[in-house]
Amino acid sequence: MTSNLRTRIRAGELLVGSFIKTPSPHVIEILGHAKLDFAVIDQEHAPIGIAQVDMLALAGKAIGLPLLSRRWGASVDWISPLLDLGLAGVMVPHVLNAEGARSVCDAVRFSRGKRGLSPSPRAGNYGGIGIADYRAKCDAESVVMVQIEDKSALDHLDEIAGEPDVDLLFIGPADLSQSMGVSYPSPELDAAIDQIIAAGKKAGVAIGLFVGDAGHIAKWHALGVTVFVCGSDQALLRKSATQMMITAKTEKE
Repeated sequence: MTSNLRTRIRAGELLVGSFIKTPSPHVIEILGHAKLDFAVIDQEHAPIGIAQVDMLALAGKAIGLPLLSRRWGASVDWISPLLDLGLAGVMVPHVLNAEGARSVCDAVRFSRGKRGLSPSPRAGNYGGIGIADYRAKCDAESVVMVQIEDKSALDHLDEIAGEPDVDLLFIGPADLSQSMGVSYPSPELDAAIDQIIAAGKKAGVAIGLFVGDAGHIAKWHALGVTVFVCGSDQALLRKSATQMMITAKTEKE
């Protein structure tokens, strides 16, 4: 890997990762060997605590797999401790407006004057990086992904995308369809996704999207989406195991 994840996102590279729902360093190691571009630890929908994230972050660093984390909550005070562990960034659910985007960016960027500063954790090489260099490195490399998955957020796309430290608008199609009261998939949902893509292009901000199958990536990449989270570690395992059994039983017959 020739550059950090944030640089690659901002360069418009096609990047593919997956959600991590199993708190095992071995899973991170395996997916790193599979050459994923990144992975997102799913603390929103899986039982993964900060001590387990610590071990996942250690595995990610060892194998060279950039990791982000996603958590849900009314406040963003969970962000800084996870970045201290050496994660590449965060994905924040249900960002509704400029105020929400601003709060996330305040929690990530030292330059905004609100994130607690100490180079003593893993992210600062346990004190091996001087404060000035640590600040500069973190602010240059930490990724801010804000999730657009609420109908009301569609009315505030320009202000969310216009927040200077937002790197990517990540579309959560399942929650967005639920909030809109439409099916997933549906023409109405596709129109909303097109609206988000247009706002990202206007602001020069990358667009990300969850897809359940890699076969859907080409369509959305052609429309301007560059970052994809495809399924999860559990889904990959289940799909492979299911196909193995189908193949085995078919051959037996």
